[in-house]
Order: sequence, then C-alpha cells, then structure tokens
Amino acid sequence: MSYEVDTSTVGGMSAPTTPGPTLPAASPSQASPTSTTAGRRRGGLLDWRVRFAILSVVWGFSFLLIKVGTEAYAPFQVALGRVLFGALALLTVLLVRREPLPRGLRTWGHLTVAALLLNTAPFSLFAFAELSIPSSLAGICNATSPLWGMALSLVALSEDRPTRRRFAGLGLGFLGVLTVLGAWQGFSGVDAKGTAFALLASLCYPIGWIYVRRTLAGTPGSPVALTGGQLMISTLQLALVSAVFTSAPGSFPLWPTLSVIALGALGTGMALQMQYGLVTEVGPTTAQMVTYFIPVIATTAGVLVLGEQLHWNTPVGAAIVLAGAALTQTRPGARRPA
Repeated sequence: MSYEVDTSTVGGMSAPTTPGPTLPAASPSQASPTSTTAGRRRGGLLDWRVRFAILSVVWGFSFLLIKVGTEAYAPFQVALGRVLFGALALLTVLLVRREPLPRGLRTWGHLTVAALLLNTAPFSLFAFAELSIPSSLAGICNATSPLWGMALSLVALSEDRPTRRRFAGLGLGFLGVLTVLGAWQGFSGVDAKGTAFALLASLCYPIGWIYVRRTLAGTPGSPVALTGGQLMISTLQLALVSAVFTSAPGSFPLWPTLSVIALGALGTGMALQMQYGLVTEVGPTTAQMVTYFIPVIATTAGVLVLGEQLHWNTPVGAAIVLAGAALTQTRPGARRPA
C-alpha cells in the first residue's frame, strides 16, 4: 500500500500489499512509481536489521489484531478504524516535516481508485474473512499476493517477461495453497467463504499496484504524502460504507478498540514509514523480503496468543507458498559472452 515497494508483493501488507502488503504487495506491493531520493540515505537510530525485524512482527501481528477487532466491531468498522488511524499517523509525519498533500484533480482521482484497490477492498475482505477462518490462515493467504502479481503482470505489464523459473514458482505456490487447504481431504474443515475472501483480498494488492504503476508513476510528491492522501480517501470511502451497512457500535471494549488503533497507527502508519526508510537504505529487493516472514509470525501469533489449532499441512503448505513466491521474484541474469 505504499509507493516505495516493487509491484511483485503486498500489502503488504499487507501488505501489503501490502500489503502488503504486497503486501504489500511490494514489488507489497511493486520499480517505485514515485522517486523520492536520488540516493540512499543513512538509516535512523536503529540498525536496519532491527527495523526489519520490527516491521515483520508488526505486519505479522496485524492478522491477530484484525481477529480481536472483529470480536466487537463489524468488519467494515475494523477496516475504517485501520485506515483512519493510519491516515492520522502519516498526516502527523507530514505535519512535522511540513510536507504538503498531493495536488491536482487527476492525481486525487487516481488515488481514489488506488485507495479502493489497495486499502478499502482488501482491508474489508480480510476483516470479513477472519469472522470464519483463523488469523494464521489469513496470513498465509496474504502471502499469495506475489503469485497473483506475477500471473497478472505477465498479462498487464509488457516489461515482465515470463521465464520457466517464474512459471515453476507460480505452479509451486498454488500447490502450496492446496496443501494449506487440505485439498486431498476435500477441503474439509476449511471455511470456503472466508478463505475465498482472504484470497480475493490478496488479489486486490497486485491489481492495485498495476493500476498505480500505469497512472501514478512519476507523480510529484513524496510517498508519505501520496499514501497519506490515499488513506484519507479510503477513510471517506469506508465511513460511507459503514454508515450504510452497519450500525454505530453500542460500546467500545478495551482490547478490540486498542487492537484497531494499533492496527492503524502501527500496522498501517508507522510500518509504512519504516518501510520507506528500509527501501531507501537497503533497496527494495532486501526490504520486500519482509513478505516472507509475515505468514510465519502470523501463524505463530495465532497459535500462541489466540490458541488456534495448527495441523501439519499448514506450515508445510506455507513453506511451499513462500518458496513459489520467491521463485516468481527471480530475474534472469546476464548471459555470459560466448
């Protein structure tokens, strides 16, 4: 959901998209649509490896926070709180830096579509998914964003040429999905609707990043300003949807409320800001490796904190998914002269 990551991931977290991705998907979200610096700046007070670990934990725990949030709030309300507090966090950064928001009706029009594809839709779908599936399964579904991104980029992005290795990674990744879902048992014990919602949310990230690359590449403004504006629009979108389809909460229980606040301020605001620093310091290739730690942390958090059951096929399938996703991100090396 940021403008710094490579289009092959998430969300980001989710990713990304996030992704996040892809998370997000980082490619994520996913070459950088906007250039913010001519060279790499030095990192902050913490070593980049420490910040990388913090980012992995924050995004990995996001699925646990979604699960706790849905115990008291409707899915649309969880998504609304997430983008609201994420927007407030990034707007605070802009205020401190005295950076302006993006300008121009065209830019805001494209940000409206980007907000729908990278925030409003996937955040809502993940919240709906976790009404019926474990947070660990949602985290593993999020890891499929690079697979969806690779498949879509072969069609939509002419610069992404297919290779045998990338095709093998695509097939291996979806084999891992079938392993996670227990296909040989007829998918017994798996909620089809919730899993479909989670996979659809993961698909939203690469679709959104392809749109961003085609429409917002080279747009003036920092990634923080563009993403802050995007989250503002997503807040308006989800506020409208929540007003139409949900009723105002009658109470604000402590833990679900704190979970939604943390999900937005930390998992969507602080995490994106931290990701910008990592991309600037160590490059997008290293920074996007956070995608491969998210499902591991999400599964561990779900089992240890929420007491979710873990069967052998879940970690095995997740490992296959991550191996396939890693293969799809490889690029052919230069050929040696004869």
